[in-house]
Amino acid sequence: MKYFKVLCGFALFAILASNVRAISHWSESRGVYDDVCYLRQAHLFQKFGLGGLNTDISRDDDHYLSSKLREMGFESWNDPATAPCHSLMPATQKRVMQYPPGTGFVLALFPQGFQVIPLYVSASVVVFGLALLAILYARTRSSMLLAAGFGCLAVYLMINPTKASYSVAPTMAACALAGLLTASFFSAAQGWHRLALAGLTGLLIGLSVNFRLPNLLLASGYFLSFGVSLLISRKIQVALQGGLFAAAFLAGMAPTLVANAINAGSPFSTTYGAVDATPPDFSFGVLRQYVADTQFVLLLLAGLWTVVMWRSSRTGGTRQVAVVTAGNLLVNLAFFMSHPVFTPYYTVPVAMLSLWSLLFASLIEPAERVDGAVIGRAAGA
Repeated sequence: MKYFKVLCGFALFAILASNVRAISHWSESRGVYDDVCYLRQAHLFQKFGLGGLNTDISRDDDHYLSSKLREMGFESWNDPATAPCHSLMPATQKRVMQYPPGTGFVLALFPQGFQVIPLYVSASVVVFGLALLAILYARTRSSMLLAAGFGCLAVYLMINPTKASYSVAPTMAACALAGLLTASFFSAAQGWHRLALAGLTGLLIGLSVNFRLPNLLLASGYFLSFGVSLLISRKIQVALQGGLFAAAFLAGMAPTLVANAINAGSPFSTTYGAVDATPPDFSFGVLRQYVADTQFVLLLLAGLWTVVMWRSSRTGGTRQVAVVTAGNLLVNLAFFMSHPVFTPYYTVPVAMLSLWSLLFASLIEPAERVDGAVIGRAAGA
């Protein structure tokens, strides 16, 4: 078993090394509007510190944005009224960036001109580390193959489709860590440890909202689970856990709320334009695009694994993880399938959060008998 784990670890490392080699040749000037806007966001943080939360286009006094747009051949590069990724806010009469501040903040941690490569390498290393941890948790050959197979897939996905948007890279790392925390929370005994894990999970998912606003929906399954558990059990522990999760979730997304207040005039006003803020409108055309995309495979795997875990779980903890993933998948699918815009990464975060949660839940479930021996909790018995 020991040598088998080493072999799986080497396979995982080989994919990481291949990814890093590919990422090291990426360009920060690939002619994509979203890229330019995220880099402008990072530039604002580097120039103004926390004042970079104010993304008013009038602050482009050093012509960073207009220069970038000119380089990529944008026809009206010197007209702020036509700048991509910026929306005019009725309440403030500012033309501001539509994205939450997290992605730009992370990019700002690296030197200008060399930001995208270290962002993706760092996120890939986090995913690699958690995949390696899953292999170490495994106590049977089958669980080890499962952890290694999924880990290799997760690391590979850091190239495609994660490359499509800078916001997906930190989101993928956050989803992997949130999956571990989710499984740990639901497997923990009642007490302060479980309460702390509820807070950490909520905080991390709240922080992910700062990378992509739709990550708000990643919390839906948790709130549904807490609500159902509270209705059934009416226990004070469940109320405390749910309340702490909600408070930590809100605290995590505080930077986005502050940025909304500055740019849109209210913490709960969106900075997104008309297309992204339209009411739900189901379209078979959008549905067909998802079915034909890699995302469908990930969603199908997450859905099937959720059903299997629900039917085969021997503990309440693993069943609760199945409830969370089922709720998350249903709410996110309902939202994105009725959204008028399709991208190759919209549903990837919920699929990966679900798969990571299910993987770690299957690895750290209570002891069971294998080959006549009692195997302790995969987390370290």
